[in-house]
Amino acid sequence: MDLPPKSPHDATKLERIIESWTVPIGNLFVSLFHRIALFGIGAATVWSAAVAFIGMFNKGSASIEDLLLLFIYLEIGAMVGIYFKTNHMPVRFLIYVAITAVTRLIIDLVNTKHEADMAILSMGVTILILALANAIVRYASYKYPSRAGDKE
Repeated sequence: MDLPPKSPHDATKLERIIESWTVPIGNLFVSLFHRIALFGIGAATVWSAAVAFIGMFNKGSASIEDLLLLFIYLEIGAMVGIYFKTNHMPVRFLIYVAITAVTRLIIDLVNTKHEADMAILSMGVTILILALANAIVRYASYKYPSRAGDKE
């Protein structure tokens, strides 16, 4: 049976030894999880886009909603690629996806209802807010660029 450390200095030394083994293993698991998750998201995006494309092909035409859906898949794929290369989530791409999704919803509502109502107006305001958020993010990244050597 191991005895407890005799002095606080011994405990600190033991903690450093344990940390020297556990931190690299933990970092490896986090990195593996990121890679597997990115490949999974990328594969699901490609699969969903292929199913949507095959559906358009079988239908014989592509509506504007179908094309916007393909743009959403394209933006998600680009976002995954950027995150894979830089390890940073491009917030602007999330905003682009949201704008495209709301636009697709507006077109779907107009095609179904054939009239303008408060839901469409509120979605238009949502797009305006998202566009302003995108402008703020772009301005902030221009005015306060991240330093290349910083670690999060």
